[in-house]
Amino acid sequence: STQETSNTVRNEQTYIFTFLLSSRLFMHPYELMAKVCHLCIEQQRLSEPGLDKNRIRKIAPKILQLLTEWTETFPYDFRDERMMRNLKELAQRIASGDEMYWKNIQQLLQNLIRKLATVSQYEEVLAKINATSTDCPTVLKTKPQSIQRDIITVCNDPYVLAQQLTHIELERLNYIGPEEFVQAFVQKDPFDNDKSCYRDQKKTRNLEAYVEWFNRLSYLVATEICMPVKKKHRARVIEYFIDVARECFNIGNFNSLMAIISGMNMSPVSRLKKTWAKVKTAKFYILEHQMDPSSNFYNYRTALRGAAQRSLTAHSNREKIVIPFFSLLIKDIYFLNEGCANRLPNGHVNFEKFWELAKQISEFMMWKQVECPFERDRKILQYLLTVPVFSDDGKELWTSCRCGVAGYCLVSFHVKLLLPHRKERLCPETCLSGK
Repeated sequence: STQETSNTVRNEQTYIFTFLLSSRLFMHPYELMAKVCHLCIEQQRLSEPGLDKNRIRKIAPKILQLLTEWTETFPYDFRDERMMRNLKELAQRIASGDEMYWKNIQQLLQNLIRKLATVSQYEEVLAKINATSTDCPTVLKTKPQSIQRDIITVCNDPYVLAQQLTHIELERLNYIGPEEFVQAFVQKDPFDNDKSCYRDQKKTRNLEAYVEWFNRLSYLVATEICMPVKKKHRARVIEYFIDVARECFNIGNFNSLMAIISGMNMSPVSRLKKTWAKVKTAKFYILEHQMDPSSNFYNYRTALRGAAQRSLTAHSNREKIVIPFFSLLIKDIYFLNEGCANRLPNGHVNFEKFWELAKQISEFMMWKQVECPFERDRKILQYLLTVPVFSDDGKELWTSCRCGVAGYCLVSFHVKLLLPHRKERLCPETCLSGK
């Protein structure tokens, strides 16, 4: 039946995804592609002159299915020239058997080239943004406060700011390849004495750029709160960000929500006792409760499951949005990888572990493909991405909070994500190392 055929195709896609995802723990992608080429060409005798086209038609659909899944889901693998060379060689042999296969192969290659070009453009934009935000503390210290803009001047509507934050989140999520989760934790295969699998060339730049965005947003919140001289102005900014965080929660943007809470719990902000005394904190405590780390983030995980369920039955992109607290997602995947061996006692591959790993990452893949339904505001986006912010260089954070004294206060601290008064804390910079 049609339903059975659909389920079979879906199961095959799931198997191929799991295989391509986990294989890099044991060999380089180009080595796997070379083996695929060798098996197809030698075992199926595709290199023989006067090749029987019926033989090609017999194996072509499976090879085409593998190559389609590989190029669409793991396009970054093909930035390696060896991968592209093998792909073209195999594609050429398959395409020679039938005009229909030739058209499919041409479409596959065009889509891949387009994806890689888009990625290159995205990386160039990121590089420009990073260059623009260099030496930010110097800019903030030397620029007269009377001509400095602030977030409320740029966008006075918390809901609109939450929408623009969601734009940035979804755009950056979209460029994270599923293989980056695995490559972040690749270790040496004990059955392989010579190679360190894919660790030598692990590429996690998009994943790391997304974590850096989380940290930047946290620092931006802290900077915006600490810049005003008057307590009532600082209190107004705090209340503004509380409203932004609440809108992020309603949208399903949990990553921006957590970044905002993190920024408001940095010590330069949390120590402003007189400022906080002027803030209506009831809404903030509700948000803190939702993101409370106790019981392994039970409240947050419950809210995430609700958003995921809403996404499955959604009729609009607005209802499909699920942006998880990313550092916790990485931590979950890390412990899944560390908690189970790659191989069983008999030396066989522990495919059950990789099936579960692929299941978690597949859900993320579905979330990251949602198109942002909100209208883009270039002015606000530009501000969020490039405005100078104070940041921790590993030793100190400059804040401009005057605290009743003239001049700048130099505050030493290490960023602690979440609530200073909680026993359980999670540091954004250490999530990747699993600490």
